[in-house]
Amino acid sequence: MHIDIRAIADALGYPAAGLGILIESSGIPFPGETMLLAVAAYAARGALEIRLVIALGALGALLGANVGYAIGYFGGRPFVERMSGFLRIGPAHIARSEMFFARHGGVTILFARFVLGLRTWASVMAGMARMPFWTFQVFSAVGGLAWAIVIGAVGFTLGANWDLVERLIRYLGIGGLVVVVALIVGVFVLRMRAAHT
Repeated sequence: MHIDIRAIADALGYPAAGLGILIESSGIPFPGETMLLAVAAYAARGALEIRLVIALGALGALLGANVGYAIGYFGGRPFVERMSGFLRIGPAHIARSEMFFARHGGVTILFARFVLGLRTWASVMAGMARMPFWTFQVFSAVGGLAWAIVIGAVGFTLGANWDLVERLIRYLGIGGLVVVVALIVGVFVLRMRAAHT
């Protein structure tokens, strides 16, 4: 199924900033990150206020994470196993994530925001692992805000330099551009981590 992210961003405006990540963080595979990038790029053209876009992205991330947490908490492992085909996770993923949560706890939620795939079902796994609710809230809020700032800033920068982006797409293709953006985001995240260490 093809989803036209730019059309959704244009049609919905501000709500699109939080809607995509709300859906994705609930445990449903959806391009929430791409949606926020598109809305932030749209904001760079002067159509939206970037600070509000980032705030709504962070709010959507937190609300979606709470939905995912509730699904995992109240549905438990049997529900997650029944839904594993839809969530695109196998029994091995479930077992590994349980061990990972047992070892790393809240830090997993914090950094899961920046990992494609893990972002989609980390909240469900946290609920299933019975992570304490307020611990989950704190790490989820910090991770969601950090993610929204980074992705919003990247999208805004790309939108402000759209001619350059189009030239890069012509030379590198979409895949090449994704790699470049991923490297930029990776460097930014590593710098943030180093600054807080």
